[in-house]
Amino acid sequence: MKNRIIKLCLLLTVMVFTANFADAQAKKPNRPAKKRAGAVKKSTVKSKNKPVAAVAPPPVDTVKPAPIEAKLDIPPIKKSLRNDNAIERNLVKDRIPLAYEHIREDDAVYMQRVWREIDVHEKMNLPFVYKAEGDQGNERFIYILLNAIKNDSITAFSADDDRFTTPLTFKDIVKGLVGTPKPLQVPDLKNDPDGSKGLMRDTVIVDEFNPDKIERFWIKEDWVFDKESSRMQVRILGIAPLKTITNDDGSFRDVTPIFWVYYPDLRPIFAKHEVYNGKNFGARMSWEELFESRMFASRIIKSTVNNPNDEFIKSYIKDPILALLEGEDMKERIFNYEQDLWSY
Repeated sequence: MKNRIIKLCLLLTVMVFTANFADAQAKKPNRPAKKRAGAVKKSTVKSKNKPVAAVAPPPVDTVKPAPIEAKLDIPPIKKSLRNDNAIERNLVKDRIPLAYEHIREDDAVYMQRVWREIDVHEKMNLPFVYKAEGDQGNERFIYILLNAIKNDSITAFSADDDRFTTPLTFKDIVKGLVGTPKPLQVPDLKNDPDGSKGLMRDTVIVDEFNPDKIERFWIKEDWVFDKESSRMQVRILGIAPLKTITNDDGSFRDVTPIFWVYYPDLRPIFAKHEVYNGKNFGARMSWEELFESRMFASRIIKSTVNNPNDEFIKSYIKDPILALLEGEDMKERIFNYEQDLWSY
């Protein structure tokens, strides 16, 4: 009896073990399928979280704005389409300056260099600020110089050295006359019309060229005594316009040269531009004749007469009246050298 009970128990145990094994074998093929389904579901969830189409950022302007440069507005040359005179004035177009008389180095027994200053406010120098328009362009003296430089007719040189060593471009001359653009903050009236918020905006101030600021000119010249002809001769070497510098309140501060031009290069150009004559508009000389005839008023500001330190008169004589008298004394010494050679 006991043996039968033991056999039944063993049989039940074997049957239970067999049923569990069969059940495990039946569920085993479904596990990979569940994993695949789970993987698909997981990928689906990821695809939902990932944006389908990303919004492109707005384009960024990488091109920097062009820097604002100073400009010099020169009046354009407008030629008359009809004869603008009662007579035919063709002599101006054909004028050619006469060549200088040759001076041998051995004949130049005496020479002094002089720097002069021309003030356009003096009555004799009023032709330098004549503002009329002609077939040659604006007849103001500074515009004649600027047009010649702009058209590459002549070369301008740096004002740092009056020996004509460093050429200047027209852009450099514009910077000297007008200056560089200046950044400045001004009230933002667009976003703050009444100014209650105190908003400011950045802007750039560009000054305009004012020809009235050119009130003086420097002239560099040599006085040479030629013993062959027994007379004193003067040869102009260069001309430099000076810009007037003022304080913030408009008061005068100083003057500074802008550039130098070589006068012999200017002679053919000056010969074709007439000088204003208030007494007789028909009898007008050329600018070349004006300079060669010394038809201008000036004062000596520097010379090589008793000047071993190569200084301007104002650097060692502060009083303007005494400086003017010192310049007249230098002119008198040059004049007396020629007069002292003669005996009566």
